[in-house]
Parts: sequence; structure tokens; C-alpha cells
Amino acid sequence: QRSLVESGGSSVQVGGSLRLSCVASQFGYCMAWFRQAPGKERERIATIVTGGGRTYYADSVKGRFTISQHNAENTVNLQMTSLEIEDTAMYYCAADERRECGPSFQPHDWGQGTQVTVSS
Repeated sequence: QRSLVESGGSSVQVGGSLRLSCVASQFGYCMAWFRQAPGKERERIATIVTGGGRTYYADSVKGRFTISQHNAENTVNLQMTSLEIEDTAMYYCAADERRECGPSFQPHDWGQGTQVTVSS
């Protein structure tokens, strides 16, 4: 089983920035960041295809968040800028070997999550 360990979550004010990191024991073909706020459904916000570097974003974060991979460190980062109160959630890193990174993406491996809280 792949190990995924997230870090970087914190409390920040509206308009601030954070960088989340996910250290993977090995990359999956697809790596993604999800988030879940209390009372809301889990939302996939950013995906990277580690083989070629293609990225996909949810409309809610497009233009504000950037997903990237760092092969030497087996790390997938999520740079978050212009944070909004609505970004408050637990953020999870996820991975899967299957070559389906689109709407059918159902990751097999998950991290424990890191909390992001945005306040005014």
C-alpha cells in the first residue's frame, strides 16, 4: 500500500497563502488533492498526471491554486493563494495507479489529511 503524508495545513487570514505538501512512498499515475468541509461533500480540487505533468483544477480553485510534483522528493505540492473563507476544509492527498485521471478517478490510496482554516 502506498503511503501518503500531508503537511502544511494551518490557520490563515483571508487573502493569504499556504503550501500543502504530500510526501508519497511512490507516485501514482494520477495524484490529486481533495478537500472536505464540515457538512459538505468531498471535492476534488486539483489533479496531476505524474507521467506527463498535465494538471486539472476545479472551477472553485482555478487561477488560485497550483498543483506540482517534485520527483526527487516524491512530493506533490498544492500552492494556494488568495485564500477565501470557503477554502476552509480538511485537505487530502490521493493517488491511484490506473490511467484514469478524469471524472472516473477513484483513488485507491489516501493520506490522513491536513486542516486549512481561513478566517477574516
